[in-house]
Amino acid sequence: MGLSHRRPAVVKLRGLTGWLFVAPALAFYAVFVLRPIALTVQYSLYDWDGIGPSTWVGPANYGKVFTDPDLFDSLVNAVKLIVFFSAIPVVLGLAIAATIRRIAASRLALIARTVLFLPQVIPLVAAGIAWSWLLASTGVINQLLSLVGLGGVTRAWLGDFATALPAVGMIGAWVLLGLCTLLLLAGMSKIDPALYEAARLDGAGAWREFVSITVPSLRQEIAVCVTVTVIAALASFDIIYISTQGGPGNTTMVPGLQIFYLAFSEREVGMASALAVVLMVLVIACALPIQWFAKDGNR
Repeated sequence: MGLSHRRPAVVKLRGLTGWLFVAPALAFYAVFVLRPIALTVQYSLYDWDGIGPSTWVGPANYGKVFTDPDLFDSLVNAVKLIVFFSAIPVVLGLAIAATIRRIAASRLALIARTVLFLPQVIPLVAAGIAWSWLLASTGVINQLLSLVGLGGVTRAWLGDFATALPAVGMIGAWVLLGLCTLLLLAGMSKIDPALYEAARLDGAGAWREFVSITVPSLRQEIAVCVTVTVIAALASFDIIYISTQGGPGNTTMVPGLQIFYLAFSEREVGMASALAVVLMVLVIACALPIQWFAKDGNR
């Protein structure tokens, strides 16, 4: 009887000890994550300049997010960037990772991994400045096009209404390609080589191995890559602020940059908060289905 009475007490003590270890992290999370989110939701219901008295407007700020063309177009631009920030790095990353895996023992594979991951260690501000120079009307890209006889297509890529958003998207794809490639390459290293040997015995070629073995085995890694890159597209700020500042016009304006301008330039803190809440909901709405898809695939 003595032991049976002591066991619940020991289990309870261990549980309390666990909570004591978790408490600092929970407190930090509550103060620096949950509290700012709650305040943002609160501010979104007011018309406030950040200094003077505020006026209750209820959900009016949210209505304006979806009815004001400038605000709504920033959300549309962020969704368009998903193609460049997510689809291109993941698809190219799969192809490049599969190629590197085949030449894993060579020095070329090490050089390729280093070069591809280099954008991850370069500050995004520096990357934005460098690409602004490269894509300028007199930049290296246009000079190379002129040298090969394509001078007719040269333009200020970041200053043209038709090409500014795709140009920014390609910068983002360049930044994220290395991360996706290395994540997928790490996933490929966990695939049992016996599966490839069995496929070759059955007469499968490189493409069939890739489609039937490599891609299905990388379901979780692909989900991680898509999640990270989709969030990067929706929350993009640094590269666009440095390279275009949302121009020309509003063709490259994204929610992160719009929130910055609303809060600190136009002093519309309530509107900026409403757009921030909408952006947070959009990020969650995009990320959760990807995670559910990855989990369902492993059942």
